[in-house]
Amino acid sequence: MPRKLRKMLGGVNSSSVVALRELIDTQSKDTIRKWCLDYADQRQFSVAISEKQQQTTSFRIGDEASGTGWTKKYPKWEYAEYYRAGALKRVKQNDEPYDDKFPPWLGNLPDMETYEQRGCRVLSKACWKGKCFKCKWATMANVTIEYNWGVTQKWRFESFCYGPKSCKLYKRGADPMIPYKGYGSTPDSHGGFDEILTENREWDE
Repeated sequence: MPRKLRKMLGGVNSSSVVALRELIDTQSKDTIRKWCLDYADQRQFSVAISEKQQQTTSFRIGDEASGTGWTKKYPKWEYAEYYRAGALKRVKQNDEPYDDKFPPWLGNLPDMETYEQRGCRVLSKACWKGKCFKCKWATMANVTIEYNWGVTQKWRFESFCYGPKSCKLYKRGADPMIPYKGYGSTPDSHGGFDEILTENREWDE
């Protein structure tokens, strides 16, 4: 069965694509590699990797890596710009020392089961983009909302913290609004969901 072509910005025979292809054909591999690296330096983007890939590579913030990837296919559900990462290789390791006793916690990432057991709290997006971005407990995730229970769902991206409740860097931010069909949007104004999800651990855990 033939593979379904993915939607692209412009056709493969458009003038801009043809011109770019002809230009690439005249350049060396080193030149093309430099173009790619320069582009990456000028633009920040995220790449999704599997738990197994992380356990194998032990990437940490500050590492430089190379590999391949596919642009996201479902923007409504996928946060990263690139998925199905392959041929991952660490080009340069971040050897900067860190103290994993104080926030932000920069040590090795735990497995997914550990995150699930700890539970999370809503984290201010300003914190996630700022001081907490390097922390292993700060995450961005897709949230599914039962807008019309069992019939219609909505999705959005929210930032969460799985770290100790006593963290001095933590800020909850604005109360997340939860929309329900026929009832408008209800704010989680008292952090009830946060308390339920993290009730199995102590203040400093």
